[in-house]
Amino acid sequence: MSDVNEEIRQLLAELATARMPFGRYGPAHFPPSGVRVYELPYEYLACFERKGYPRGRLGRQLKFVHDVKRDGAEGLFEPLRQCHGDGAPRRRRRPRSFTFPDPDPAQPEGFTAKSPRRKVH
Repeated sequence: MSDVNEEIRQLLAELATARMPFGRYGPAHFPPSGVRVYELPYEYLACFERKGYPRGRLGRQLKFVHDVKRDGAEGLFEPLRQCHGDGAPRRRRRPRSFTFPDPDPAQPEGFTAKSPRRKVH
């Protein structure tokens, strides 16, 4: 039993600094280092479950995070989040701006120049 606890402690210690080195959540899309492995969305991890995990330490980390999130024990990562802040954002924030044309007083309400005209018989 203590071997399992020690293994989990070791994995959590590795996860504290592990970041995604490639792909959608890697440094190319989330500079400078990529998203922390424990912050990856479940759907992204499930894709690795279907297609296969990478070899080595990263594969073990991704599998561990997927299993924890699948079992609903994501609270296990709360101390890591508090230690490192809220983590990297999962999606880039896109600037939003809206421009609306001024209504033309000569046109009736609900009429737009692109709407088809109906013939009344």
